Amino acid sequence: MNSSQPSGNMPDHRIDLFPEIAARIAQRRGQAAIYPHFVPARTAMVVVDMQNCWLEAGQPGYSPHCLPLVPRINALAQALRGAGGTVCWVQMNGSREVSAAWPRYRDFFAREEVFDAWSDALTPGNPGYELWHGLDVQPQDMRAAKSRYSAFIQGACDLHERLAGRGIDTVLIAGTATNVCCEASARDAQMLNYKVAILADGCATRSDAEHNASLSNLFGMFADVVTVAEAIGRLQPPDRTTADPRGGA
Repeated sequence: MNSSQPSGNMPDHRIDLFPEIAARIAQRRGQAAIYPHFVPARTAMVVVDMQNCWLEAGQPGYSPHCLPLVPRINALAQALRGAGGTVCWVQMNGSREVSAAWPRYRDFFAREEVFDAWSDALTPGNPGYELWHGLDVQPQDMRAAKSRYSAFIQGACDLHERLAGRGIDTVLIAGTATNVCCEASARDAQMLNYKVAILADGCATRSDAEHNASLSNLFGMFADVVTVAEAIGRLQPPDRTTADPRGGA
């Protein structure tokens, strides 16, 4: 996987997977890529929480690392649609009603006023809940709402059932935050038997340290880690003579 370097005023994460984990994967698999190809018709890009709450300065979740994701996510969305794949935009519903049903989290992980600010921002109908205006959301795309960090946890989102209904077996995870909702979604998707790839330069969080720790942990046992450019390149159908007999396509 190619590393992304910060460029100009665009605060991209510096991608640096833990070398011992990358070496272990290469030894275990015999190759660096876990999934060398993605079959477009069976592939969905799941874009997690690219909402104003995280992309707009002054919102409680704002991170300057999120805005540079937008053109890359749009590029992959366009490529995937053109190849016959699925794009899904997932939004976090963190309203006070939802938070009240999660008391062991709400009561212990932050002060009440902090939780209230997040809940108000992530209430449907409020500006913080809306998808960022620069995202290329098309009428044929799927939309989903979740009430927990993972988009694949039972009872919090219907995404799994809808993707399964389309015959999707591969998910490409993009969005924010890498080490929270993206990682939670990737882990649960893998447990549900999806092939999972997390987009190293299509996800963002608060710091490089958190970003790389999350990517490295996922790469160890849960997901392939690819750049957006690599994901687009892997949408091409594999040569039948070299396809992985274990279904790695």
